[in-house]
Amino acid sequence: MSNLTVEIDGHSFAARFESETAPKTVAAFRSLLPYSERVIHVRWSGEACWIPLGDTDFGLGYENATSHPHPGQMILYPGGVSETEILIAYGPVAFASKAGPLAGNHFLTITDKLDTLAELGRGTLWTGAKSIRFRLD
Repeated sequence: MSNLTVEIDGHSFAARFESETAPKTVAAFRSLLPYSERVIHVRWSGEACWIPLGDTDFGLGYENATSHPHPGQMILYPGGVSETEILIAYGPVAFASKAGPLAGNHFLTITDKLDTLAELGRGTLWTGAKSIRFRLD
């Protein structure tokens, strides 16, 4: 069951928060909702897009951290070695920056239309930034 909708470039995706395994990260992100931004393609990590958040400090440590999110999984890197960011995997990912491997908190999962998500991800690589919006159902 979805409790969140993620809209990317006019396409809607059902999603769920990973509240049991990343409660602090979910709470921090929920405080931003509704949230709109643009996503761009990653430089180092593989098949993913990201939302750069600069020096934003959510006051988070690691919880449910991974370096290899699966397609549809979103992770929040709380900052430190690299800038704070949200990464959205659409294919194979080895999360990294120019400083080396990173891990981020898996806090949200897109639960449908992963084929469309992959098309949008590849499109972002070739045509540039896409709009993204997160809203509660």
